[in-house]
Amino acid sequence: MSKTRVLTGITTTGTPHLGNYVGAIRPAIAASRSANVESYYFMADYHALIKCDDPARIARSSLEIAATWLACGLDPESVYFYRQSDIPEIPELTWLLTCVTAKGLMNRAHAYKASVDANTAAGEDPDAGITMGLYSYPILMAADILMFNAHKVPVGRDQIQHIEMARDVGARFNHLFGAGREYFTLPEAVTEESVATLPGLDGRKMSKSYDNTVPLFEGGAKKLKETLARIVTDSRLPGEAKDPDSTALMPIYTAFATAEETAEFRAALADGLGWGEAKQRVFERIERDIAPMREKYEALMAQPARIEEILQAGAKRARTMASPFLASLRAAVGLRDYRTQIVAAKGSESGKVAKPQFKQYRENDGRFYFKFVDADQRVLLQSAGFESPKLAGQQIAALRANATLAAGDGYALADGVTAADVEQALAVLAE
Repeated sequence: MSKTRVLTGITTTGTPHLGNYVGAIRPAIAASRSANVESYYFMADYHALIKCDDPARIARSSLEIAATWLACGLDPESVYFYRQSDIPEIPELTWLLTCVTAKGLMNRAHAYKASVDANTAAGEDPDAGITMGLYSYPILMAADILMFNAHKVPVGRDQIQHIEMARDVGARFNHLFGAGREYFTLPEAVTEESVATLPGLDGRKMSKSYDNTVPLFEGGAKKLKETLARIVTDSRLPGEAKDPDSTALMPIYTAFATAEETAEFRAALADGLGWGEAKQRVFERIERDIAPMREKYEALMAQPARIEEILQAGAKRARTMASPFLASLRAAVGLRDYRTQIVAAKGSESGKVAKPQFKQYRENDGRFYFKFVDADQRVLLQSAGFESPKLAGQQIAALRANATLAAGDGYALADGVTAADVEQALAVLAE
């Protein structure tokens, strides 16, 4: 049974807060442990350039966010965890998609329309201050998703339009260049209605935009306690009954507590628990969960080279899929190796037909690889790395001799390719 591919992008601006953890990080990490899911988590640092022109902030935020996800329990060995800017295939795919995307579709993007409306209301030129990065943002997001043919993309309701645009762009490419092949899986937006949204210090949704956030790790336990103490409460004195549903303390406590603990806290407020003591209880309950993760976070932040190694390893794994897939997309749009075209032309002149073939090569990692392409240069099979060209050659010889595939033999099918496709091509080659 094939796994469902789920992809999540994490924009590298700002420092994670308690609301991010409860609403996004914690549920995403829990979902990544499902045996039926293949998870992709990436640091969306190209996207950050659209929103922020402070290099130091972007660099610092990227490091903090990567450390946060790892400290909170994301296992880089069981998921694909990478930095967007370490996958050069993504910006190249962005351009391929840009060339098939209608300008009218981009004109309807919510972020662009909101900026135009704000400029118009202020009496300025409609496009004042609007960059092509902001305008084309949905195409870059489509490339992030379509590169790995994600089935599901968890998003907030404000991002559903971008997933619909990715579907439109992917379908357009399939129609223009597929020739019967569906290069791109059309993604589905997933909105979790049950995901908790924490209130901030002033009772509104916890958000950096409102400057009402509670830090997750920044500033340690001292900062966490001090910030929780600033939560707005009413003027009722200790001993006076409190309305649990009227204070932000209740949902924040509930997000970390068991059902039994929540019931006890609610009853204590109704019985006249003082606000100071209530805030202390909230701090202690959160700290019980956060303290061990904070310790891991601080250790990671002290070893940025370790985080870099993890992200580079994740990028390498991701590129084993992205690179051959992009090669097939390049061939689909006509960006092809001249040598293969010359061979095909000569074959036509002599009455011969271009055939499937194996291509061997050596990568920068020093290992030897091969790929198997059909007569149209579509990648069917991509090998893992071998220690020597002899070992790679032996694997090719076995495939040619048997004309069948066996599981676990050091190669993988390209996206959208079936075992039957490969075996048919091997049969043609044998003939």
